[in-house]
Amino acid sequence: MKVSVIIPTLNEAAYLPHLLEALARQTRPPDEVIVADAGSEDGTPALAQAWGARVVPGGRPAVGRNAGARAAQGDLLVFLDADVLPRPDFLEKALKEMADRGLDVATCLMEPLSPRPADRVFHEVANGYLLALQWISPRAPGFCILIRRALHEAIGGFDETLLLAEDHDYVQRAARHGRFGVLTTVRIPVSIRRMEEEGLFPLMLKYLWAEAHVWAGRPIRRLPFTYAFGRHRPPPVGAPIPKRLPLGRPRGSP
Repeated sequence: MKVSVIIPTLNEAAYLPHLLEALARQTRPPDEVIVADAGSEDGTPALAQAWGARVVPGGRPAVGRNAGARAAQGDLLVFLDADVLPRPDFLEKALKEMADRGLDVATCLMEPLSPRPADRVFHEVANGYLLALQWISPRAPGFCILIRRALHEAIGGFDETLLLAEDHDYVQRAARHGRFGVLTTVRIPVSIRRMEEEGLFPLMLKYLWAEAHVWAGRPIRRLPFTYAFGRHRPPPVGAPIPKRLPLGRPRGSP
């Protein structure tokens, strides 16, 4: 099975190298990495190419994911966001569990890239919610979705008209045509930058508002609040960008 990793980006030069290095260190490396960029002004496309990733034009996350999928050659599509940091055995274990359980589309449990107890509690609650609903009303954070290419194409990809909860809509439609599950043998470490920038409780209110719309079956095509894309602060000092370029040496390097 050929695996394509697809990453939608907008001004992710501070985070993307960490993910690209993590992908290069996988015990089961992806067969290709596609970065769908929405017009970054911080050098993200050049950086991705230097690491050996293929860059295609993107847009908002749903648009970028669809664009990456159209360019992909893999039988399995893995949608990741630039601020996740999968462990070296992530793909190997995820593919095995999908095969063992006969899954066609999946997400996985998450954990915060933070030592703070409050952040860990929040993510454990979210994990419990994903597990409780996986057979009733599937949910999947857009920063980690795995799906068979044939199923992605059968449902027409992500709904690009949605401004929020497009990931939940995607897996719910996919689950009508294939088998969905939450992987439990792997976890995806994810940045808490949105929590740090917006605050835990304001962010929770936004998620609860979105959840109410999902339960009511009301597509979110208008937002009464700002939901930033591509305007995040860089990581704190002390979180260096990896300098090793194992996916392919940058052009002009010795």
